[in-house]
Amino acid sequence: MRRAHANQSYSFQPHSPVEEENEQMTDQLQDKIGALRSLCIEMGTEVKYHNKLLTDINDDMEHSRGFLGKTMDRVLRLGKGSHNYHLVYLFLFCIFVFFLLWIILKFR
Repeated sequence: MRRAHANQSYSFQPHSPVEEENEQMTDQLQDKIGALRSLCIEMGTEVKYHNKLLTDINDDMEHSRGFLGKTMDRVLRLGKGSHNYHLVYLFLFCIFVFFLLWIILKFR
């Protein structure tokens, strides 16, 4: 099979309009790739920073959960004890303070 233009020789033109357009598009593409690369690096840095913050928050929550759990255990142990007369004294003291405040406010 013969080509119709087999006898024609192709000459390389170094600065043809198509070649210049390709060079411009290549430069634009390299600029865009550079921008995307820097954006990805910044995103990676931001993700690492936020991951560290979340880890710190998780550690603080675990510490608070442990502290609250210990406190609740102490309160429950205190409530189960046979020293309930302290609660009666506390209740009577509160009633006395409220009564005293009522009298002060009533006769002002």
